[in-house]
Amino acid sequence: MLNITEISISSKIDTGNYSAFRILERRSGTKWLIKILLVLFLIFIITLFLPWTQNIRSKGYVTTLNPYDKPQNIQALIGGKIDKWYVKEGDLVSIGDTILILKEAKEDYLDPQLIENTINQQMAKSKSAEAYLTKRQFLSDQLVSLVQNLESKLRQIKIKQDQVTLKMSTLEFELEAADIELLNATNQLDRMQIMFEKGIKPLKDMEDKQLKKRKANAKKTSVLNKIEQAENDRLDLLQEIELANNDYEQKVQKIESEIRTADSYRYSLLGETNKLQSKVNQLEQRRSGFVITSPIAGRITKILKNGIGEYVKAQESIATIVPEEFQKAVELYVSPTDMPLIQKGEEVRILFDGWPAVVFSGWPQNSVGTFGGRVFAIDNDISDNGRYRILVVEDGEEKPWPELIRIGSGARGLLLLNDVKVYYELWRKLNGFPPDFYNQEQNEAFKNKAPIRKFK
Repeated sequence: MLNITEISISSKIDTGNYSAFRILERRSGTKWLIKILLVLFLIFIITLFLPWTQNIRSKGYVTTLNPYDKPQNIQALIGGKIDKWYVKEGDLVSIGDTILILKEAKEDYLDPQLIENTINQQMAKSKSAEAYLTKRQFLSDQLVSLVQNLESKLRQIKIKQDQVTLKMSTLEFELEAADIELLNATNQLDRMQIMFEKGIKPLKDMEDKQLKKRKANAKKTSVLNKIEQAENDRLDLLQEIELANNDYEQKVQKIESEIRTADSYRYSLLGETNKLQSKVNQLEQRRSGFVITSPIAGRITKILKNGIGEYVKAQESIATIVPEEFQKAVELYVSPTDMPLIQKGEEVRILFDGWPAVVFSGWPQNSVGTFGGRVFAIDNDISDNGRYRILVVEDGEEKPWPELIRIGSGARGLLLLNDVKVYYELWRKLNGFPPDFYNQEQNEAFKNKAPIRKFK
């Protein structure tokens, strides 16, 4: 009964006669509840002072550290038809093992004697180039002969010039003697004329003197004619030298033109020969390209072309091969907000899909089923999914990663940061503060780790 008025009737009612009043007076259950709540509160207070490892959660998948350890597609170098398969899905192959054989399917290469015919064409072009080389040698020999002939002819002309020069020197002396003789004859004739006019000498003597003067004059004229003839001979020799040089130049130009023409044809033939040699090499490589071999040692996981006689295009994938030995790594993606907190060598706990684990994110040392790792590389460029990629490798000081994990399987990572108290972590999250930076001094030992394990 509620006592909400000033006039109470509680003293007039015997509550012992009523069971409802007796139930209301039982308060023992409430005391135990208070004790339990008090114990829980004390446990909560103690928990706030427990250590807590700050961490960043991320998702990714298993990959390989080296690019040549990733799954690879075996491609056809050239197009053709599938003639025979030598493997099936799941087979182990070594480097150089034959995967399949292709056969020619392009009509331009169906001639079975194509390589032999191309080699014969190349040999014919090569012989023609050798013939032009021989012709060039003959023309070069002719050029040398022309030089020798010109030198010989010039020496002959030089001898004639020396003879003409000597002859002109002699004629100059003869001219000087003829001048003296003409002068003497003239003087004698003048004196004889005076003596004849005085009657001292007869007419016959005067006529002898006149005849002698005429002879002296004729002799001088003869000498002058000889000098003029010698001068003409000298000019003729100079003209002959010029003609010889011009003739030599014309013949040399003609021979050099023929040499250049022969060189042009020879170089053209050599170019065609090289093209044919390149074609032969391409044909041989094409034949060898019909045998497709394994580039690495691994396991054939998927065959992309099936039927015999099915056409395969150039650079088309035929099968997929996965290496048997590789260095596993985990590719994780973190948000740009957490990116500044991650550094190389940082410790990471890995959870692989298919391996059961019990994880306490704040107490990684108490987690079960996780594997140790270290940050190996951090991308500086953001990925297409808006997150930054980091590569995590196995921590050599902890238990090895499972050998049965496969490339591409899922993985989750806990990137461990600083150790703080639980109350601080709650306060940080309530205020939206970022985690604390990891102590970089704890990562120095990672630089001297043992080599990363390889998995089989």
